[in-house]
Amino acid sequence: MIFADKLIALRKKKGWSQEELAEKMNVSRQAVSKWESAQSLPDLGKILALSALFDVTTDYLLKDELESETSVTQEATPTLRGVSLAQARAYLEHRKAAAKQIALATLLCILSPVVLILLVGASEFHSFSENLAGGLGMLVLFALVAVAVFLFTRCGFQNSPYEFLDKEPFELEQGVKDLVQQQQNEYRASYAKYNLIGCCLCVLSPIPVVVAAFLDHALYVVCALAVTIVLAGIGVLFFILAGVRWISMQRLLKEGEFSATEKRKNSIIGTISSVYWLLTTAIYLGISFASSNWGKSWIVWPVAGVLYAAVMALSELFISKNDNQ
Repeated sequence: MIFADKLIALRKKKGWSQEELAEKMNVSRQAVSKWESAQSLPDLGKILALSALFDVTTDYLLKDELESETSVTQEATPTLRGVSLAQARAYLEHRKAAAKQIALATLLCILSPVVLILLVGASEFHSFSENLAGGLGMLVLFALVAVAVFLFTRCGFQNSPYEFLDKEPFELEQGVKDLVQQQQNEYRASYAKYNLIGCCLCVLSPIPVVVAAFLDHALYVVCALAVTIVLAGIGVLFFILAGVRWISMQRLLKEGEFSATEKRKNSIIGTISSVYWLLTTAIYLGISFASSNWGKSWIVWPVAGVLYAAVMALSELFISKNDNQ
């Protein structure tokens, strides 16, 4: 086995792309490509660096006939799945379209209790039955959630061809990294703008409730709560529109949360987050139905929002502590 074959086998055993090996060796990707295609050999200094990097002897790297115990054959080395230019383009376009569906589905989930809150609140000041108001409100709630579930499910099916990006090691083929980085740079300004809009809406969303509290009228508070939920929902919509596309680029480039260490942490954080908000929803509905006081039970949400930040901070601290042990 010649040097080029050995270098390919060693690199793939580590799960590195040519770009990653080039960065570790402080050379260009083209230099690594020439080494692996047997167009050139690295100088002595690079041979020594490769020997230390892969924990093999220089004799193993340079002598074609030597097959030591540390040798790695291509047959025994798992081949990384490649992502072509066409696949990368199709995936980025898919996630661009999916961002709108996911954002809309999330918005529908957030807005789903609004009609219920308004009807139950209004029933206190009008002649129609509170039970009728609650029934109609719940009907609208379940209808909106059903549409949201449909959108989420459809996105999941449409994303199935690209699930390997999260489940399998992969490497980008020639030119893919440049394409993704170019799109990322072009989208950076929009990403920042959408996040700024979302942040402003979420920060300003409690203002209607604060103002209504000074008016000292229960119906005003109920209506203000509905406006607060709508503003927060629109803010979240902008976060998702920005985030889904940005994350798709980071996933291909293996940056941010998609680096090896971050993947494990995010998996745990995601599970904790899902359980937290499901419990919050259950507590909110339980208190509301038990007390029949929908005008006051909304306080569960701002309290849960404040506690959520603390729960996430403690979770990250605990995970980081375990990783460092």
